[in-house]
Amino acid sequence: MTAFIEAASPHVMNTYGRLPIALSHGQGCRVWDVNGKEYLDALAGIAVNTLGHNHPKLVPALQEQLGKLIHTSNYYHVPLQEALAARLTAHAHMSNVFFCNSGLEANEAALKIARKFGHDKGIERPEIVVYEKAFHGRSIATLSATGNPKVQAGFGPLVEGFIRVPLNDIAALERATAGNPNVVAVFLETIQGEGGIHPMRIEYLQQVRRLCDARDWLLMTDEVQCGMGRTGKWFAHQWAGIVPDVMPLAKGLGSGVPVGAVVAGPRAANVLQPGNHGSTFGGNPLAMRAGLETLRIMEEDGLLENAARVGAHLKAGLERALGGLPGVKEVRGQGLMLGVELAKPCGALLQRAADAGLLISVTAESVIRIVPPLILTAAEADDIVARLAPLVQAFLAE
Repeated sequence: MTAFIEAASPHVMNTYGRLPIALSHGQGCRVWDVNGKEYLDALAGIAVNTLGHNHPKLVPALQEQLGKLIHTSNYYHVPLQEALAARLTAHAHMSNVFFCNSGLEANEAALKIARKFGHDKGIERPEIVVYEKAFHGRSIATLSATGNPKVQAGFGPLVEGFIRVPLNDIAALERATAGNPNVVAVFLETIQGEGGIHPMRIEYLQQVRRLCDARDWLLMTDEVQCGMGRTGKWFAHQWAGIVPDVMPLAKGLGSGVPVGAVVAGPRAANVLQPGNHGSTFGGNPLAMRAGLETLRIMEEDGLLENAARVGAHLKAGLERALGGLPGVKEVRGQGLMLGVELAKPCGALLQRAADAGLLISVTAESVIRIVPPLILTAAEADDIVARLAPLVQAFLAE
C-alpha cells in the first residue's frame, strides 16, 4: 500500500512534499489512514481543525446548511455574513468584516487596505513595515511581505513598498521608518507560525500600538494561525491588551471549511468601498455557517479555557521531557500553538512521528510545530509528549 500511496497522485501538480499516507476518516483528535492505522493528530490540518474531526455539533449543522444553500453570490445580502461578522467584531472589539476564503486572501486584502489608506491621505507610494521570518502567504504581494528568501526564490521581481525589520525591537522599527512620510502600516504576526513559532512580546506589541497611534499608521495583526482561540484568548494580541486596526483571520475560523476574514477597526473600516475589492466565493452561506457554528461551539464548550489550560500542561510536559536535552534550544509558544526548536534540521521527524502514530509538522527547518485541535485533553497532551520525546531523544543522539 505504501508504494501505491507514493505514486497515488500522478495527475495532481507536484507542489507538496507529501508523506506516504492517505487519511480516510477521523474522530475527535484521532485520524485513521486508508490502511486502518490510527494517529493522534497534533497538527489539526495546520491549525485548521479547531473542533477536531467529526464533531457531533458541527457536522449536523453543516449537513443542514447543505440542504438549504451552499453558495449564492455577493450580488445579494447573505444574512449569515452579518451574523458571523457581528460575533467576530464583538469578540475583537472592532467594527466590520470582509469575508474571503483563505489566510493568503485575508492578508492580500489587508495589504490593499493599507495601500488605499495611504492613497486616501495623498501618499502616492505607500510603504508597509513587515518582519524578518514572517510568512503571510504565497501570492506575489504576500510573498513579498514574507521574510523567507527560500519561498521567494524564483518568483521575482517581488512587489515593492515593504520595509523589513527584526522582531521585538522597537528601536529598529523607529530607525527603519525615521523621516519616511510614506509609511502607512505595520504588519505583523502576533505569533509567527511558519517562521518557527516566534511570539511578539507583550511590551513590544504595546509599543507598536502607541507608535502607530502617534504616526497615524495602521496596526495590522496577522492572526491567521495564532487567532481563533489557539492561545487561550480569541486573538493572540489580546494578551497585550491592545486592539489592532486590521486583523486577517482564516485557518481555525471554519473548522476545516475554507473561510478567511479581515476584521477592521474604525480607522480602517471604511477604506474599501464597492468596486475596490471582492470575492466570488467569499462569505458564502456554507462557509459562514461553519464559522458561526465554530464560534458557538467554542463558547458553549469553553474551548478558550481548554486551549489555555491544556496548552500550559502540554508545554510543561514538553519542557520536562525535552527542555534540558543537549540539542533542544527552546520550547516556546502559548496555548495550543507550541514549537520545540532543535539545534539541527529535523524534517526526518515527520515520518518517524507518523510511524509512531503522531501527526506533527516541522517549520523553519528545525522547529517541531504542535498545533492540535482545541478540544485536546490533558491525557492526549501527555500522549503527544510520550510519543514525541523518545523520537527527539533518539534523533538528537544520532
